[in-house]
Amino acid sequence: MTYKIRNYSYFWKNFFGVARIVIIGAGAAGCFCAVLLKRRFPQVQVLLLEAGPEPMKKLSLTGGGRCNITNSFEHVRSVDEAYPRGAALMRRVLRAFGPDQTISWFEAEGVRFTLQEDGCYFPLSQDASQIVRTLSRAMARSGVELRCRSAVRRVDALPGGGFRICGDLFTVDAGQVVVTAGGSVRRGFLSFLDPLGLEQVPPVPSLFTFNVGESALRALSGTVAGKVKLSIPGTRFSASGILLLTHWGFSGPAALKLSSCAARWLSEALYCTPLRVNWLDISQQDCRSALETLQGAHPLKTCANARIEALPHRLWEALLGYAGIGLHLRWKDLPQPALNRLVLTLTDFPCAMAGKYPHREEFVTCGGVALSEISPRTLGSKRFPSLFFAGEVLDIDAITGGFNLQAAWSTAQTVAMSLKID
Repeated sequence: MTYKIRNYSYFWKNFFGVARIVIIGAGAAGCFCAVLLKRRFPQVQVLLLEAGPEPMKKLSLTGGGRCNITNSFEHVRSVDEAYPRGAALMRRVLRAFGPDQTISWFEAEGVRFTLQEDGCYFPLSQDASQIVRTLSRAMARSGVELRCRSAVRRVDALPGGGFRICGDLFTVDAGQVVVTAGGSVRRGFLSFLDPLGLEQVPPVPSLFTFNVGESALRALSGTVAGKVKLSIPGTRFSASGILLLTHWGFSGPAALKLSSCAARWLSEALYCTPLRVNWLDISQQDCRSALETLQGAHPLKTCANARIEALPHRLWEALLGYAGIGLHLRWKDLPQPALNRLVLTLTDFPCAMAGKYPHREEFVTCGGVALSEISPRTLGSKRFPSLFFAGEVLDIDAITGGFNLQAAWSTAQTVAMSLKID
């Protein structure tokens, strides 16, 4: 909902004044929270301020434009595995509003979903704009007042309670404020909160792909390895899943998960670090057994033609080359030292990260308002009882697979149920 106004100064002066609830940031969390609040308190003014020209821009791009709206959590062993930061808080909010409740809510609004084998939920339409339209209609029907191009410059606590929100062309006083401004690594992104003195965790990128310096791997662009373990040697950071080889390096769930788990470590390392790839995500002993079985079953076949089926043919040939094994060498003629080299190549392949390749329209931010500032029960500020936070603005982020959007839905619902109107 937007308006074309010629005399902006007149508009802001006369439209803005006092609002009961102001929400800062019209992303997924902000729009969802606004709908829930307006439906819970239909008599209360809910004003939603968005700095950009339209709401939910990032939501419309998520999941490659398909919108991975949530995850069934069936393939993660614990909440900690999905949320490298904020897991304790997420366990609490997920109990109140988890993936089942998310799907039920949107289905009640007319959206139908499909569940993939990996636990990811997508709209049946495979169109993220359907989710955007659904939330936009819900806001309009509920009476949420959305104002785009309304960047907030500062928020001040008023002596008698409440807050004053100031932008370049407007000032509005609010009894209660919900901050859902999302995340960004841009310097000063949350500077509008500085007057309140809240602790902030410095933001760094998360969920990005890796530039890899190994030119022979980049030559395999488009190759997909189905079950890979990617790790940073000398650390506890590793991730398993599909690995996509690209013209710049590594992408796909394995790389994105590792970038999330190691986001702050990688930032401090300036995104330059050794990597290890276990192309089969199995132990060296199991790998040796698989190769010896292959050798026994196909002694007269060449090493190139009889391969481990889990690896694409192009990748298998490249890895044989790394191990110093000729493509036309028959399995029965493979010497033991060469077999040993192949085991190491398949399970402990060395390469190096030489930077990141961020998809700026989609990447997630690690950092934000420190969780030590927030009441885990209400997501309200411990210092300011009428100030709340939801979504990525908090120091919560997750691996890829719909978990970040679920954090937006769950935290927004917690806030909407926590606000009290006198």
